[in-house]
Amino acid sequence: MDPDHGRCWGTSKKDSWKTLLLLSYQSLGVVYGDLGISPLYVYKSTFAEDIHHSETNEEIFGVLSFVFWTLTLVPLFKYVFIVLRADDNGEGGTFALYSLICRHAKVSLLPNRQVADEALSTYKLEHPPEQKNSSRVKMLLEKHRVLHTALLILVLLGTCMVIGDGLLTPAISVFSAVSGLELSMSKEHHQYAVIPITCFILVCLFALQHYGTHRVGFFFAPVVLIWLLCISALGLYNIFRWNPHVYQALSPYYMFKFLKKTRKDGWMSLGGILLCITGSEAMFADLGHFSYTAIQIAFTFLVYPALILAYMGQAAYLSIHHDNSYQISFYVSVPEAVRWPVLIIAILASVVGSQAIISGTFSIINQSQSLGCFPRVKVVHTSDKIHGQIYIPEINWILMILCIAVTIGFRDTKHMGNASGLAVMAVMLVTTCLTSLVIILCWHKPPIVALSFLLFFGSIELLYFSASLTKFREGAWLPILLALFLMTIMYVWHYATIKKYEFDLHNKVSLEWLLALGPSLGIARVPGIGLVFTDLTSGIPANFSRFVTNLPAFHRVLVFVCVKSVPVPYVPPAERYLVGRVGPATHRSYRCIVRYGYRDVHQDVDSFESELVGRLADFIRYDWVRTHGTDPCIEDDGSQSGGSSSECRLTVIGNVAFSGTPAYEIEESLQPASVSIGFPTVESITDVIEMEPISVTKRRVRFAIDDESETDTRSETDVQLQEELEELWAAQQSGTAFILGHSHVRAKQGSSLVRRLAINVGYNFLRRNCRGPDVALKVPPVSLLEVGMVYIV
Repeated sequence: MDPDHGRCWGTSKKDSWKTLLLLSYQSLGVVYGDLGISPLYVYKSTFAEDIHHSETNEEIFGVLSFVFWTLTLVPLFKYVFIVLRADDNGEGGTFALYSLICRHAKVSLLPNRQVADEALSTYKLEHPPEQKNSSRVKMLLEKHRVLHTALLILVLLGTCMVIGDGLLTPAISVFSAVSGLELSMSKEHHQYAVIPITCFILVCLFALQHYGTHRVGFFFAPVVLIWLLCISALGLYNIFRWNPHVYQALSPYYMFKFLKKTRKDGWMSLGGILLCITGSEAMFADLGHFSYTAIQIAFTFLVYPALILAYMGQAAYLSIHHDNSYQISFYVSVPEAVRWPVLIIAILASVVGSQAIISGTFSIINQSQSLGCFPRVKVVHTSDKIHGQIYIPEINWILMILCIAVTIGFRDTKHMGNASGLAVMAVMLVTTCLTSLVIILCWHKPPIVALSFLLFFGSIELLYFSASLTKFREGAWLPILLALFLMTIMYVWHYATIKKYEFDLHNKVSLEWLLALGPSLGIARVPGIGLVFTDLTSGIPANFSRFVTNLPAFHRVLVFVCVKSVPVPYVPPAERYLVGRVGPATHRSYRCIVRYGYRDVHQDVDSFESELVGRLADFIRYDWVRTHGTDPCIEDDGSQSGGSSSECRLTVIGNVAFSGTPAYEIEESLQPASVSIGFPTVESITDVIEMEPISVTKRRVRFAIDDESETDTRSETDVQLQEELEELWAAQQSGTAFILGHSHVRAKQGSSLVRRLAINVGYNFLRRNCRGPDVALKVPPVSLLEVGMVYIV
């Protein structure tokens, strides 16, 4: 027995608690900025029009009771204790729920899926005994393709509302914080000061986005912590100073009294009360940056009590002060002596809360783009050390213009609150529906459990959502209009992408055609590496046949590259590359499938090119050792004629160690990995899957011929291996060409008017005005070869 065992365990436990508390502290600035500043505008929005503060205090106590129970049931019970557990390898958000569902049921509409993807270490599938009823739900979902489309539309709706929230939250947060000036200046001056100051702060906020959150993020957590302590202290002061018995209003009885007195007006005022939970979705969306326990601790022990005290303090003040000299707002309950410091802290906290939702908007657009649901935009990674911090220039400036337009157009908290409330409740409803499916399909709970979750939380959210809809003419029209516009763009882009893939699949050429190309047909092989980019995971793409027809030459080393997204957040680098041969070894043609998760950072072209060549060399070495000179596999041409030839076996090339005398060396420390062989595509699952454990080793790679080696004693296999590696090295030295398709899509004759408008007008307009695949892949223009293709879909 180790005498130090108990001491070490105690130390590690202490360190883990330190780490957990540090993560909880850091989460304040990223996760809770939006939720923490809601006391600035909840009461002001609620009492804006529908109900009025009276001497009986029934309205203010009823609103306080609604706020307390809404904060308790939705953020605390629903998110902290249930939804946060539905993570996808530690990631949260709408797309995390969707990817979980797609992995447990065949409902994904993503093209080029492969059985090999299911062997990824992040493609976790738990297999407890399935309930009979949950299997029925799964079969029902998988059977009807219309349900696949409905599920995607639901996810896109949630995505669009998150983007809408990214537009509205900065406007209402900064405007509410700056509106505290109304108590320090005359009405005439206040009217002309608040809007310009708000717009100036918003312009500065968006203009600084390209520097990245990490440069100013170090003060986010302190600002939110100071703000939460500030509103807690103000709340306690107002409770003990004005009405110590305000805690009685936490009883649900006051909600009943409130609705009994106010009736329809009280129901309509719920559109303002729901603003107390804006930012709750950020707890789930930002789960990947922190841990479940850290977010749980921060909310339960700091954020939740601080918010409750803040709302109770405001209610205690208003229960004594019934004069209407000032409109109900957060700042009337702040003592005059500390009003200016509180105003400054509030503005800083609103900027932090706005920053969090803007970063979240960038992130979800990047995820949508990765899954083929959003037009290509430029994504800039602002931090080399912190994963996931990105900046999208086009979206940033569009958000800034729209945000300023909303501020100038609405000019008051009421309209902004109505718009923001509808967006927030729509996102929460989508999350509730998707979590219900996760409970059945992923957690394998009885459907009655999922139905109970859906009915309980869905009914609460529908109540608030219906109240928001009544404000359609008073601001709620904005998120609906924005969502319809964005959903149209996203669905048209996704639909056209799927149709292009289907066109490529039906028009790919046979392997025999490629192998027949040679000097007898006037086809020359030129020095260098040709990277042919395609969405296909098998077969020869039609754009390559068009390229060879118009230019009768192609490169000595030919690689068909498919860069695809898989429904997981991250793909480990050691499992990213699937490599195989196309034809015999002498043809020097290969297929490389590069897999990324929806949160992965795509490599720049220089590192991608060098890493690809390294993976090809690893594969060549492994393939010669494995086959020992036997006939290589012949790739299936994928024709629809019912041929029985099998698909080429692809190998996962990561950190691989080989036995025997190495022909090349790499100096790097390698971790344990595995080699996976024989993965079929979705169309063919006849091959078996082999997993071989690989030991830890060190190796040094140098693509150079060992002149001192004894050629006479070398086997024929080693000679052929050496020749192939030498040709690969020589081809890399000659240069690499990137061959991409330049597509024009047209709807086929006889298509409906809606389809013609969507394809001929909508998609082609987006394609012309968004970044092309060469820009997205950062291909240097001097190395680019574009092949024109017309797609009739």
